[in-house]
Amino acid sequence: MPEGDTVYQAARRLHGALAGHRLVRSDLRVPALATADLAGRTVLDVTPRGKHLLTRVEGGWTLHSHLRMDGAWKVYEPGAPWRGGPGHEIRAVLATADRTAVGYRLPVLELLRTGEEDRVVGHLGPDLLGPDWDADEALRRLLADPDRPIGSALLDQRNLAGIGNVFMAELCFLARVTPWTRVGDCAAIERLVPAAKRLLEANRASVDRTTTSAAVRARSTHRLYVYGRAGRSCLVCGTPVRVASETHGRIGRERPTYWCPRCQRGPVSS
Repeated sequence: MPEGDTVYQAARRLHGALAGHRLVRSDLRVPALATADLAGRTVLDVTPRGKHLLTRVEGGWTLHSHLRMDGAWKVYEPGAPWRGGPGHEIRAVLATADRTAVGYRLPVLELLRTGEEDRVVGHLGPDLLGPDWDADEALRRLLADPDRPIGSALLDQRNLAGIGNVFMAELCFLARVTPWTRVGDCAAIERLVPAAKRLLEANRASVDRTTTSAAVRARSTHRLYVYGRAGRSCLVCGTPVRVASETHGRIGRERPTYWCPRCQRGPVSS
């Protein structure tokens, strides 16, 4: 599931493949960009911003993409088969003489002036993996609504950018509170922000996302404490992990929320 760490990795791959090179092919397969052509322009950089990707090209243009649940960018050598999915799922093709970047299942793809990037990312809070990271500002934003469930607050990219459902569940486990605990009732709230920073930094170069401690990994193959482990024993206390379907304030966008009923204290979903 794309979150701040995997988006950071995608940006690094794209930057390494495209930056400093002239595009020999540009194929943007969304109706609004049917006539747009970036071929002939040099890619300047590819920058992650939370869960957003900003591909900047000469002439003052930025191609903005967002992976959401299952989008992906793949990079291929010349002549290599494209294996990211069927052709009808391709939304973008950016090719240089040496590499081809293919965007699959991109729910968001738009072309805008680089000077107008704030229109799509200006609402984001401090980026956990970005140069603008400000722990005090992230904490201030979280505490601004003390009645909000901590899970929803962590997922809100306006508070801090980069946390998705996986890291939210794992952070709540590490804080020993359920995701439905009010921010104001979370005694560990000041430790959550630096913990989030540490987790994403530890995973930004890792293929296998890991939140468990070295001691846990020494006796188990599991790399996550609770996410995706419904019905299986908690790695700390042995109690079966529970799961609930929750929107976290985003009606129509249900997602599974995992927690250990013994290790984590607080209210649970009805």
